[in-house]
Amino acid sequence: MIKKQTVWLLTMLSLMVVLTVYYITSDKENMPLIDDEMALSDSDAEVDELTDETGVEMEDMQNVGLDEYFAMLRLELQDNRSMKIDRLKEIVASSAATAEEKNEALNSIEELDDVKTKESILEETIHSLAEYEDVLVRSDENKVHVHIKTVELSNEEVVQIMQLVRDEFGDITVDVSLQTS
Repeated sequence: MIKKQTVWLLTMLSLMVVLTVYYITSDKENMPLIDDEMALSDSDAEVDELTDETGVEMEDMQNVGLDEYFAMLRLELQDNRSMKIDRLKEIVASSAATAEEKNEALNSIEELDDVKTKESILEETIHSLAEYEDVLVRSDENKVHVHIKTVELSNEEVVQIMQLVRDEFGDITVDVSLQTS
């Protein structure tokens, strides 16, 4: 079994690679600048304190663009799930755990993988509907949050998105939010 430190190292390395590729391929005009004297583009949002439903807290962050916000939410969601899966794998590997506890842990791991797959499918499906700039789907225990980065969103599109989510997750509360670019 891979050590916890190795998993964290690989996670951080993959994060660095993703961020490097993102900054290399992103639009140079919308990049946040380190130099305080230079102005940032109009698409950057100012966020003083923000806490989302997953418990992510970002304090005193200035000039966080929506792309970075979506990326941070995705990374935080991935990190939280990875930590949950690591804890569940520890239960499965533990000699002190009962067979019932191990079964519950394995079922929870499978459920987390299913939710992740459903979220990915929904993101791709919703993104292909109207070629939105970005789509983020996050599932809580009893609610699915859909964040869509676009200029405008019609009522028909919202209803269609809600129906897609319900088709995938069943009868669940759906929260569709528009993130203007």
